[in-house]
Amino acid sequence: MASAQQIDGGEVEPTTEVSEDELFDVLANQRRRFAVHLLKREEEDRIAIGDMAEQIAAWENGIETTEITGNERKRVYTALQQSHLPKMDEAGVVEFNKDRGVVEPTPALQNVDLYMDVVEGKEIPWSDYYLGLSGVAVALTGAVWLGAWPFVLLPDMAWTIAIVVAFAFSAMAHKYYTAEMKIGEPDDPPELT
Repeated sequence: MASAQQIDGGEVEPTTEVSEDELFDVLANQRRRFAVHLLKREEEDRIAIGDMAEQIAAWENGIETTEITGNERKRVYTALQQSHLPKMDEAGVVEFNKDRGVVEPTPALQNVDLYMDVVEGKEIPWSDYYLGLSGVAVALTGAVWLGAWPFVLLPDMAWTIAIVVAFAFSAMAHKYYTAEMKIGEPDDPPELT
């Protein structure tokens, strides 16, 4: 459970960190991920649970908020109010005031910088890609150092530049890809894009 720290004067300051286990537990459910995404992208400090339920229902059904039915909204609203938001409040990522019907992000949520490393089809994870690229760079460096043909046809500096360029382009592609997948960044959650 998230804890608070006592500061001078007896005030209680909420912690700005959530344990990894608590965070993964919160993110284990799609509605909670949608709630986190919505809170991180909102410019206001708080959001009404009704507005949150409306947007999440629209995302879940792949429609605009103006098209959702009362039953779709109510189903999400009830689940948020009774289960998801209390769990997120307990973990310390939101402050949920059930009486006022509002949800506010905590400093812990604002400090969470998440992205979803979604691997589709026959793609490989970025960590495996960089490991493979490093292996190729080591093999290439060894071949150049040993003077193996055809690597002697170009100067050593050309091979060094080729390795640096390969890593630079890979890093730029990775940065672009993960920026698209950050929770709270684009209009729609990464799962829907």
